[in-house]
Amino acid sequence: MDLDEHVDPIEQMFFIRVAWSTKNFSIGLEEIEDAIAPLAKEFKASWKIRIAEEKLRTAIFVSKYDHCIQDILWRQKMGEFGIEIPLIISNHPDLEPLANQYGIPFYLFPITKGNKYEQEARELELLKEQQIDSIILARYMQILSPEFVKEYPNRIINIHHSFLPAFVGSKPYNQAYERGVKIIGATSHYVTADLDEGPIIEQGIIRISHKDSIKDLIRKGRDLERRVLAQAILNHSEHRILVQGQKTIIFE
Repeated sequence: MDLDEHVDPIEQMFFIRVAWSTKNFSIGLEEIEDAIAPLAKEFKASWKIRIAEEKLRTAIFVSKYDHCIQDILWRQKMGEFGIEIPLIISNHPDLEPLANQYGIPFYLFPITKGNKYEQEARELELLKEQQIDSIILARYMQILSPEFVKEYPNRIINIHHSFLPAFVGSKPYNQAYERGVKIIGATSHYVTADLDEGPIIEQGIIRISHKDSIKDLIRKGRDLERRVLAQAILNHSEHRILVQGQKTIIFE
């Protein structure tokens, strides 16, 4: 149905993504991995088979900002993503009415400096109970601990309101305004133990001018954040991303 490949001459690595229909296969789905394994072993390949019909069970983490989660839930309702959303987790109660509107269970885990690790342990327990495969941080204003991130390697998607690696950390729009930049951006990336330094999935930019205030930057940036995060979720849900070190190969 579809085939795309990439050769990295520096790393001397070959990457390939193949999508096929099993409609007229002579073997069942449960036999496919056994059939491919000998060839993969011969080439010492890292490989994985995904069934397109099996949607990723995905949890959304939010705080108070609603623009990203509003967009995700709307797109999900329209059938754009290959995911299920069994639950929403937040450290604030503000967006529970939105979750109720879409009929998605909402779980509140207030986090302070004193209870952070205890609350993360409770969250992980819930995620495992719900068999969650991936996590979307839709402007979740908490830094996940390395112990938490380790449980979901390359399966936690974040949206950062800056064109990384510029303006990492908090208040990047303020930093951009103070520097007088002419372009602002948004970056979606996989979360690692290093803040805002995970493999980049998608980025977008928009021009600004000296007339724009910080509020203008934030308003324009929010449109970018929604679009960039949506594209990252789509690529992840369709298994179009291969991670190699700090980089990603995105098959179109």
